[in-house]
Amino acid sequence: MDNLAPVTPSRAPAGVTARTLARSASASPTLAALWRSHGAEPVLLVRTREGRELSRERCRGAEEFMPCCDPDAPGGLPNVLYSAGITAQLALSSHLLDVGFPDDWCARHVGYQVGRSLAYANATGFGYECAETARLAQVLSPYWKWNKRSLFDNPCLDDGGFTAREIEVILLNLMEHVYHVTGHAPSAA
Repeated sequence: MDNLAPVTPSRAPAGVTARTLARSASASPTLAALWRSHGAEPVLLVRTREGRELSRERCRGAEEFMPCCDPDAPGGLPNVLYSAGITAQLALSSHLLDVGFPDDWCARHVGYQVGRSLAYANATGFGYECAETARLAQVLSPYWKWNKRSLFDNPCLDDGGFTAREIEVILLNLMEHVYHVTGHAPSAA
């Protein structure tokens, strides 16, 4: 799927008129502001069956990467934060894909930035205004910084004072909201 085209009539999907594009471009000033501030090309959000399937897969992936929040687990808090970053990013991208963002657009313009992913999600109807989730998203961004190799080069990262248990609760609440908004059911344990 490649609906990465900027919002212009000449590159619109079949059946999408210039008038529809104009309404789409002006429908969300918040989304337009995000595109500008991140230097991202605007896209026409078109829900597709493929996007829905990818959304479901990302939701399942988020469940699989849910960190072990045992403080005595190998790797300690940095490992929890790395897994938390992956979990949060997969969960949020589940929403983004579901509402029509193309996967390759997300890879190029959102990447490993959990805070950015949360902002795009909220600008497109996710509706999750939780201060602690937003704070954790900033600590996690970009989440690759919490992997062992990166920590070797920069061992003094700010963990925001979060405990493993606090991270677990934030992620469980975020996942519950993703299930609610996307309509995906949790996997059977």
